[in-house]
Amino acid sequence: MTTPDHQSPAPQPPVPTAQDRIYRSPMALAGGVLLLLVVGWLGFDALFQGHGRAPWLALAGMILAVPLVVAFTLRPAVFAGEDRLRIRNPFRVVSLPWGEVASLRSGYSNEVVAKSGAKYQLWSVPVSLRARKKAEARKARAASDAAHGGGPARRGFGGLGAFGAGAGAGDQSGPTRAETDQVMDELRELLDRRGEEESAQGEVTVRWAYEVVAPALAGAVLFAILLATG
Repeated sequence: MTTPDHQSPAPQPPVPTAQDRIYRSPMALAGGVLLLLVVGWLGFDALFQGHGRAPWLALAGMILAVPLVVAFTLRPAVFAGEDRLRIRNPFRVVSLPWGEVASLRSGYSNEVVAKSGAKYQLWSVPVSLRARKKAEARKARAASDAAHGGGPARRGFGGLGAFGAGAGAGDQSGPTRAETDQVMDELRELLDRRGEEESAQGEVTVRWAYEVVAPALAGAVLFAILLATG
């Protein structure tokens, strides 16, 4: 009597060779926490201290506001791995293998362009025109110093000690690229290095963030009903 062949275990997914780089906006995170504190303070005050319809309006407002605040401040992030780029925007999560990325563009916003022509904005990597201007000014000062054979120590009034030198060094010590532009440079480097790799091929997937849309929609409907029946 023959026995059935031993079945081999299902293949396991490959172990990542490196941890994903995560890019988020510190200003958005700080603003989101502050907004949540304000919404919670006002909402719970109206919920427990209000009279008549005020508690119900406060509840509906909180159900609507909290998911939206989280969506636009705490949620956005970019995860850059060796094989794919995952973009978590307020209402969608987009996963692009590097082989499907055509380019990464920076203008008034940072965005990734897929080979299909679709464009996806990087919400967690916002463009700061002010930071760009400061970086360009530092770059111009550095180029001017190099052209004249001088350096930070030559700044000030006739070399009046360390104060003049220190002030010049502080003006020039900053980066000559804005922080978000440096992030885009890192993503382009990953694209150039990994775009042709076999493990970085595949399909682009887009998933709607129903965990954000559903409660926000429920809050909006409840708020509209309360206003209509008032």
